[in-house]
Amino acid sequence: MFRVEGGGPLDFGVREPLHPCFPLESIALFNPFKRRTFLQAVVAVAATTTFGCSDDDSTETSDGSPYFPQSLASGDPRPDSVVLWVRVEDKDRAGSDLPLRLEVSPSEDFKTLVLDKTDLSALAEHDHAVKVKVTGLSARTTYYYRFSYEKDGQKHTTRTARTRTAPAAGDDVPVKFVFASCQDFIGRYYNAWQRLLQLDADLDFIVFLGDYVYETTGDTSFQSGDGGRSIRFSEPDGALPQGAGLTSYLAANSLSNYRDLYKTTRTDKQLQAVHERYPFIIVWDDHEFSDDCWQDVATYEDGKRDETQLDRKLNAEQAFLEYIPLDTVQSAAGAIDVGSEPRFPNSRIYRDFEYGKHLKLLVTDYRSYRPDHLIPEDGYPGTVALDATLLGAALQGQPDVVKATFQADTFAYVNIDDAAYANQKQVLQAVYLSQAKAAGLTDAEAAQKAGKWVAGPVALYYVNQVLAAVNKALVIPPADKPRGLAYAHMGKAALFNIQGSRYVVVKDTFDLFAAVKYQLSQGKSEDVFGPDQEAWFQQTMTTATNTWKMVVSSTSLSALIWDFRQQADITDPTLRQRFYFSVDQWDGFPTKKKVMLNTLKAAGVTNTLFISGDIHASFASVEEGVPVLTAPGITSGSIKSLASLALIGAGYATGAPVYQHAVVEMEKTLMASNSGLRFADADSHGFVLVEVKADETLATFHLIPAAEVAKDYSKRSDSELEAKFTSRTFRVKNSDIQPA
Repeated sequence: MFRVEGGGPLDFGVREPLHPCFPLESIALFNPFKRRTFLQAVVAVAATTTFGCSDDDSTETSDGSPYFPQSLASGDPRPDSVVLWVRVEDKDRAGSDLPLRLEVSPSEDFKTLVLDKTDLSALAEHDHAVKVKVTGLSARTTYYYRFSYEKDGQKHTTRTARTRTAPAAGDDVPVKFVFASCQDFIGRYYNAWQRLLQLDADLDFIVFLGDYVYETTGDTSFQSGDGGRSIRFSEPDGALPQGAGLTSYLAANSLSNYRDLYKTTRTDKQLQAVHERYPFIIVWDDHEFSDDCWQDVATYEDGKRDETQLDRKLNAEQAFLEYIPLDTVQSAAGAIDVGSEPRFPNSRIYRDFEYGKHLKLLVTDYRSYRPDHLIPEDGYPGTVALDATLLGAALQGQPDVVKATFQADTFAYVNIDDAAYANQKQVLQAVYLSQAKAAGLTDAEAAQKAGKWVAGPVALYYVNQVLAAVNKALVIPPADKPRGLAYAHMGKAALFNIQGSRYVVVKDTFDLFAAVKYQLSQGKSEDVFGPDQEAWFQQTMTTATNTWKMVVSSTSLSALIWDFRQQADITDPTLRQRFYFSVDQWDGFPTKKKVMLNTLKAAGVTNTLFISGDIHASFASVEEGVPVLTAPGITSGSIKSLASLALIGAGYATGAPVYQHAVVEMEKTLMASNSGLRFADADSHGFVLVEVKADETLATFHLIPAAEVAKDYSKRSDSELEAKFTSRTFRVKNSDIQPA
């Protein structure tokens, strides 16, 4: 072990050995991928409140839909409480608070009421959306509820919805729920939600893992509207312009923009019907704010400029809290004061639920506290991330063949600030300036970045290619130079892009770099949860006595790897390596992922199961001995379709070997590259139905081909939609996942 001044010993016991066949002649890969998000919530009065019969109103009622365009919803069900939601819209009184009545009953005819709340007010300052926490309820009981709004002597009532409370702690009962994610509205239809309604499953709840809305109005890299499914901002001047010309679109920025996303998405009749039938437990991921975000930082500029956007983040959170039926602070009975719910950086949507004897559900927040992606998008490919001292320490304990690999000329570097390299530095900075200005930076911005990045230790592997293109006489011989690890060795081939930073990263070198950075920063470089959430997570997991401890993570823990090392038909040595497909998900924090999973095992936590989404594909895997299930998107474009567009755009023909392995045979490649993968489907939408039992958990993937997402099956027969769906069931038992 090697001790760093001011730090502890470098101990990389959680790493896996680098593969001796991992060639490093050069690391350049595909042209930049463009992707936006693939490759881019009652009021109840306590039990003492009025119980009785519904009054016989003398006012006439009418279909309330014109005044309740988003229908109603429920969420965060517990044994004695639930959160109910509604939004009323009256254009004649847009600036006024509007009176509402809430009725809750154990029967659909509302002859007996457990709650009749007549003093609700839908506040204009919260877009007339209301969240009400109803308490004093009975465990595992179905309740019916409706809201009404009286105007000019006439009562307008919502449709009747139902919800269900959780079983009491210790109840020996099975639990059934669905989890799903990613429901882009633009140009797509919610056929998966329609199929769930067809099944009429007896569910306890639905977990939605994030990307409930998408913040852009038509990003052509992944959204394609047909005119009938579009989102338009009522105040476009408050939005962020993106793209240019025919590919221009807007990204939500103002509070009005973010509210428009929810208002439009929740007009969908299939989504409304699912909300009217089942309570939801919802967490955000990135698109509720901004694609591939971390904390209050966006990534549209890929590092060209600082995208810290606190006001935008607060707007996004306010709209989420207004429109999503959740209780962030364990509120008392009654209307939840959205204005007092904590916001970034003090927001807290992580929470846990107990469903009888057999299920403890932990809902985690991956986005609010996590650090930046480990490789900066604006990182200079030649920048040495691990110098000779750190690299040598990191390689202790590795096989000799691996150590020898890192002694190759590929890893030679020099300090470009040395006087002997003054000419080379001048040329490199000039090239950087040219590239940065071509990317859209101003002269001053480009100069500032050139001064920052083209300095200090730089890898000859990269800078010699730049120098040779200008004047071969400027090339610096690698002999007798120290060896180090640069961003280029991890797949960073150009300035300001997501390739080699957030997507398509060389696995072996990235893992090594991540482990060193984790140790030097005492874990802060991969501190996904932040200290408070981390303490809650560890305490809840280790003290839970329920049979199953299930963790909701918005992003997937399934390792998604392209291993091209043994693909003989790929002759380009720069491609014959292992690549992480996405490091915006947990693959981007590989050390923390290993530490977290192995810490749970060491603490004796049994029957752990992670459920996740975000990646627009279906996976079942075992990671570090812990089962993981990943749901496909409800819509949102499958991985396979997006990868196809990206590779074609990068110049690879559909017949090229790399296209064959990365796209056509994506599932085969991913499963061959991760021995823990038990199931992969990269080209379907749908949801996962989970049945939690005392001795096992069954998970059934309900899948529809991605090509069907642009078809509106609500206008077709039930049998047509049913015929398009297939299902695959897996059994989770004894820390393993196998086909049932």
